[in-house]
Amino acid sequence: MAQPACKTVRDDLVACLLRTDCVIKSGKTPAECIRSPQELPLQCQHLITAYSDCKKGLLDMRRRFRGNHLSNPSDRKSAAVDAKLAAQEVAGDVDPAQGR
Repeated sequence: MAQPACKTVRDDLVACLLRTDCVIKSGKTPAECIRSPQELPLQCQHLITAYSDCKKGLLDMRRRFRGNHLSNPSDRKSAAVDAKLAAQEVAGDVDPAQGR
């Protein structure tokens, strides 16, 4: 049986949310924390965007015929890597001049 198209992005998002202070220190559920994304780390915010884009892609007829860009495993991995790199650049861990 094939995996649903957005399962990997969703699993990454859930794992990210479970590591946040909102869940650990405040004791809120991930669903409660996702309602105020400004308080979440940038990586989780990017994963929220990637997950919503993936879900929208399932409903968009043009993407259904052309293929959901996040339904390929390599594209999902690159989206997660891009989210991690963007979070590192904002945190100052990566020099943007070095490239990806």
